[in-house]
Amino acid sequence: MELHPLLGSLQLTVPEGQGCFDCPPVDQVLPQFLRLFACGGPQGTGSNAEAGMTRDLLAILEAVGCQWLFGGGCQNAAPKLLRDLAVALCHYAAPLQQEPEEGDAGSPYAAVADRAEDAGLVLCNVVAKVEAAKGLGSAAVGSALRQLAGPAFVFAVTHVADTPWSKARSRSLAQELLDGLLRASDCRSVPEFLRGAREGEDGWFAAVMQCLKPELTKETWQRNPATKHVFSSMLLQVTRPWLSQHLEKVLPPSLLLSDDYRVENKILGVQCLHHIIRNVPAADLCHFNRAQVVYHALSHHLYSKEAQLMQVVLPCLLDLLPILERAPQRLAAPSDEVLRLVLTHMETEHRLSLRRVYARSLPAFVERLGIQVARHLKRLQQVIVGYLEVSDGPEEAARLATLETLKRTIQHAWPRMTCRLTVLLKALLRMMWDVVTDSSSTPEPVKNALLQRATECLLLLDHSSHGQVKVLLQGVLRSCQDEHLKEYLQKVQEEPTKSLSPPELKKEI
Repeated sequence: MELHPLLGSLQLTVPEGQGCFDCPPVDQVLPQFLRLFACGGPQGTGSNAEAGMTRDLLAILEAVGCQWLFGGGCQNAAPKLLRDLAVALCHYAAPLQQEPEEGDAGSPYAAVADRAEDAGLVLCNVVAKVEAAKGLGSAAVGSALRQLAGPAFVFAVTHVADTPWSKARSRSLAQELLDGLLRASDCRSVPEFLRGAREGEDGWFAAVMQCLKPELTKETWQRNPATKHVFSSMLLQVTRPWLSQHLEKVLPPSLLLSDDYRVENKILGVQCLHHIIRNVPAADLCHFNRAQVVYHALSHHLYSKEAQLMQVVLPCLLDLLPILERAPQRLAAPSDEVLRLVLTHMETEHRLSLRRVYARSLPAFVERLGIQVARHLKRLQQVIVGYLEVSDGPEEAARLATLETLKRTIQHAWPRMTCRLTVLLKALLRMMWDVVTDSSSTPEPVKNALLQRATECLLLLDHSSHGQVKVLLQGVLRSCQDEHLKEYLQKVQEEPTKSLSPPELKKEI
């Protein structure tokens, strides 16, 4: 049989006694192919030559069986060659960061999807042959899968999502490659592929991270816009207890992302850090002062004015604080430091989007501190009164969350409420009057929710002040002209006053 045109150009020789083979052995074909690929083709002519070679190689692979990869005397060479091939194809189809050329109105990644399609066809063929060769019983097959899995998975995840550097065909091939990898490794899902199919069995996470490692340094991670998405999507699929053994591999890239100047990268980095905090034991995070490093990285974001960033930073800090406070206490606990800073920003914040984010997180901070929230009552009272005064739109998310904050504050710090009763009572009544006289587009269920939560706060204040709220409300009820508001105030008057401890306060309301 005549050699394929690419084989002829490689000037290969068939060893004596092997003339019956349709083409030379794999350990002759792939090394020369990889050398030519590295220099851009037989004449070093760039991407067109690389595309031609990729299609020629696909034609060769389609013409041979799986025995060609693992038969003959090349068993030891095949696994490493397949890994080098997968790495070369990853680089060939990588969406490297690039600026549009002058006069080019199209995407700077327009050609990447075409390259990914050619490379994906080759990798799908190789993985299919590895899967078929499992029945041969060759030790080289298992070794080939170990070498191939990392770069092939990176390629698949890079091109499987709907991104500027993909198209329908390249995404379809990437999904086909991913499915082939799962079948070849006897896994039913991507999380199982990464962490291991059975108890005590290592997955492919370490192999994939080893492949990604050169792309995740401070100098290299921004060259390829797909790298951060591959890393984050892979990380988020590995959970407790498997993630702890990979902590040293995943923590530095997550910190690197969160420290970037672009908001979208900061958000992605914080999401990665939050996943690590939730899925790694506290003892491992405290070891080598890792938790403190993460805390410093997150605390810098508290000065941001980006609502989307704060929306992920505050919940992340809330989950980190219990871990930090297991360590020996400093003069000021991290929870106090964070709440003090959050309240400072809340006092002066006028953007409604950021006010909502702060207000939604505040109840959890109060719950976290418990009775120790009494240290912050002066500042907390100012924030509560200020946020109850301002409507934040039809959903009233900030006001509802602020009422929840007040409720939890009273439950935890009830002995300190009597001296603040007048200010808080005025703020609640003023807000309730605003709600019942509101003629805007606020839905009735939202208004009712505000009035109901305000009533709960009035009841708690009454219990904590030994009935003083009922006395002060008597004059309000006599002069109130709105029947709807009187209905809620009457509930407070009819409720028997009790002297309760904090646990009983929580149970009652």
